[in-house]
Order: sequence, then C-alpha cells, then structure tokens
Amino acid sequence: MFKIFTKTARSLQLNHMLRKIGSKGWKSQLSMIILSTGRRFATDSKTPMAKSNPWPEDVGILALEIYFPSQYVEQTDLEKYDGVEAGKYTVGLGQTKMGFCSDREDINSLCLTVVQRLLERNHVPYTSIGRLEVGTETIIDKSKAVKTVLMQLFEDSGNTDIEGIDTTNACYGGTASLFNAANWVESSSWDGRYALVVCGDLAVYASGSARPTGGAGAVAMLVGPNAPLALETGLRGTHMQHVYDFYKPDLSSEYPVVDGKLSILCYLTALDQCYAVYRKKIQAQWQKAGMDRPFTLDDFQHVVFHTPFCKLVQKSMARLLLNDFLSNPNLNTRNGIFQDLQPFRDYKLEDTYFDKDIEKAALKASQAVFNEKTKSSLFLATQNGNMYTPSMYGCLASVLARNSARQLAGSRIGAFSYGSGLASSLFSIQVSQDSAPGSPLDKLVSSLSDLPDRLDSRKKVKPEEFTEIMKLKEETHHLMNYVPQGAVEDLFPGTWYLDKIDEKYRRVYARCPLTGDGVNKS
Repeated sequence: MFKIFTKTARSLQLNHMLRKIGSKGWKSQLSMIILSTGRRFATDSKTPMAKSNPWPEDVGILALEIYFPSQYVEQTDLEKYDGVEAGKYTVGLGQTKMGFCSDREDINSLCLTVVQRLLERNHVPYTSIGRLEVGTETIIDKSKAVKTVLMQLFEDSGNTDIEGIDTTNACYGGTASLFNAANWVESSSWDGRYALVVCGDLAVYASGSARPTGGAGAVAMLVGPNAPLALETGLRGTHMQHVYDFYKPDLSSEYPVVDGKLSILCYLTALDQCYAVYRKKIQAQWQKAGMDRPFTLDDFQHVVFHTPFCKLVQKSMARLLLNDFLSNPNLNTRNGIFQDLQPFRDYKLEDTYFDKDIEKAALKASQAVFNEKTKSSLFLATQNGNMYTPSMYGCLASVLARNSARQLAGSRIGAFSYGSGLASSLFSIQVSQDSAPGSPLDKLVSSLSDLPDRLDSRKKVKPEEFTEIMKLKEETHHLMNYVPQGAVEDLFPGTWYLDKIDEKYRRVYARCPLTGDGVNKS
C-alpha cells in the first residue's frame, strides 16, 4: 500500500548485519554497505542506532493493523430472536453489531492474517523482526504456542532468530506482550530490530444473556524507537489480584464461567487502583520538574479502555471523573461539571460501586468529557463487539481512524487494560508532534482510514444462521480428522483459514487470494 519504514528498516537491517559480521573485516563490510545505500550509516537523525545515546528514545507503536471477521449479526435482530425487551443489547450494552467467526477461523488463522497484513501493507522485511510476542486467552493447544504457528510466515526469509512467546491472562495478555516488547527494545538485549506484538481472540459464550457480549478479532503492532505513538516512560499504574470473576476451567469447551456482577466490580476497582498509582507516578515526575499540581482527566486528550461492552466504558469514564472529585477537596463544585456531584462529597470511593444515585450523577457530569475523549474510540467496538486481548487496541485504532494526524499531534492518550483473574494496568501514550504529510504519524493514521469501509463490507447474517454456526463450533471443538464447513468465499481477501485438522490434531492453514471473484472485498 505504501512504504513507511524505508529509512528506519534499512538502518535496523544494517545494524543487524554488522552485529553478525563481527570484528574481523568490519570496516570493509561497512564501506560496501554504505555504498549500497547511497548514504552514510550514522548521519541520519531518524536512525535509531545512529545516536550516541545507548538508550533508544520514544519507544512505542510504529504501525498498527487490525483484523475482524467478515460476518456479523445485528444486535436488534438478536434481541427479537432471544425474546428480550427492545434495547436490552443496543441500549443496555451499547452494542449495535457483533462480529463472529465460522469454524474456518481460529486463533492461529486470525493471528496469521493480521501479521501478514501488517508486514505486507507497510513493506516491513521479515528479517527486520527480532521479537514476536502473542497475547491471547484462546487456547487450542496446551503446549504449542500461537507464536510458533506464526513462524511459518518467516520461513522464506530464513529468519528464525526471533525471541518471544505467548502470554496469557484473560484480556490482559496483549498489554503484557506490549510491555515486554517495549522493555526488550529499551534493554541491553536489543539487537536493533523491530518487535512485533500480536493480540487476538475469539470471544464466545454459551447461549444466554452473555452471548451478545461476544466478538472476535486480532491486532498487530510494530514496536520500535522514534515511534509516533510512544509509551511514556515510568508511567504505568498496575493492579493485580486473585479473584474468580471470569475464568475457563473446562479445557474441553470454549465457554467461560462468568460472575457478571463480580466482574464489573473487579473492573471498576482495578480502574480506581490503577488511576491512583498512575497519578502518583506522574505527579512525582512533575514535582521533580518543578511543577506541583494534581493530575486530572484534563491532562488526557483521549482515553481508551478495555471494552467488554460499550456501556461499561461510559461508566468507566464517569468513574475516573468521580476519582478526580473525591481525591481533590479543593475543586470548585459550585459551577461546572462537578456541580451535580457535590452531595456526595463525603463518600468514600470504595462505597460507591453500586450506588445508583452516584452512578447517575457521575454519568451526567462526565457526558461532555466522554464525548470529547472516549466516544470516538468505540467506533469499532460497538460494531464488532468484545475482542478480549485486542479490545483496547481496537479502541486505539478507532481513535486513529476517526481523527486526523493534525488533531492527534502532541496529545496524551490514557489506556486502561484489564484482564479477569485479575491483571490490569493504566498507562499513557504520547503522540508525536509531527503531523506533516508523510510523517510517521500521518502514515499511521492514513493506514487505518479504511476502517469504516471494511466494516461496511461485511456480510450480515441472520440470528438463526448465527446460532447454527455457534452450535456447529460447539460440537466440533477439538475434533481430529475434521474438515471445516464454513464458506471460504465469504472471507476477506488475504485471510488465512483452517483448511483441515488431521488424525493427529495437526492443523493445516491456507490463505485466500488477495483479490478474486466472489471474495468479500474490504
């Protein structure tokens, strides 16, 4: 599609080659390399390894790609089919559509698709990847990692020197993988190449009230220095706790055991704890720089959340505003957004989780803030549903797709990641100031501009057919000697799919052509 990493990728490859060459004869080899590139190796200010500072700067997300299924079911149709009151899924959950996979797609195929799509669209050489981490909770093999399946994409390049493996804890694995990748780039172990973070899942539930909160998808992120989306150093607020709010003890089934009310309580409690730790850390940084004031929501230009369902995200933004209110007794509440919260000034935060009066007041007070900072992030989630590990990163993709590079330049994006069990973090992303045409930020934003068209190109499926597909997947889950029945022609161009499972449970995959008659076009 376009080439965004020419200079950086070339310099990373050169550095990797120099390390392999060793000390003997390195000067002559370097001269040949310089001549072949037509420029000096250490004079480009954008080259990561050209700097005298041994630590790479602005480590973060260089490119981001997202994949979601080519078919969906309308939530209004599901409401009628399930015999529930109108608005239960659309208003109560905040969902309009739910993407889902047939038996032709599994966690391996989702990740194969999104990785190849990212590398191809951005012209990233397979040899320039030095670390690959996968975050997922969709387990189809208790030993073999998804990452090892992805290595087949690198076979032709001969690149087997790729660190990293799968990380699992509910919906948090993608964020753990991102942190690991960034830490690797910033460490003495870094060899100058990119890290690749992949998060993917199929969120499926047994028939009943939880099924409309499903979804599926995958996200791939290229991680390295001089990124347009840099992870802010030292600013991670993390909360970990032992709890059974959502878990999957039955390894023969895709379906989880869920305590819905407890899970919401755990989510909101984790958000409170992470926000408190994050504020403490950033305020400490500010104090060292000579600035003494509290951190508030005003200091985030955008906030993205892990999104089990969209209504919870709106409540979460209200929750952060309530945190600001209760933690700062000096706030002026006579006018402005905090006016309706004044009757609750003496409440303790831990006593407010299921207080409907406080929730209603906080939602009203935070409506404008939600519209400004978070609403655009739900563009994908409301139309595709929960993706588990990629959920928050799908929200990040939506922010990039729904705003211009100029609008985003210089902003700070707050990001809250949650995985049941539980593991959670709130961290921040600093967006590059450079939004000029052709800049890394401009190219990243442009790469996601097709998101609305891709969503519109999906196939609508009736609830009856959706239910039959879910039943088939339930009955054939973990079968051997199985050939999937889903229609390959319904998949997007370039989609990897499950071709068969042999007599030893070995899975074989194939790829749809990038173009072709009868193939759904994105």
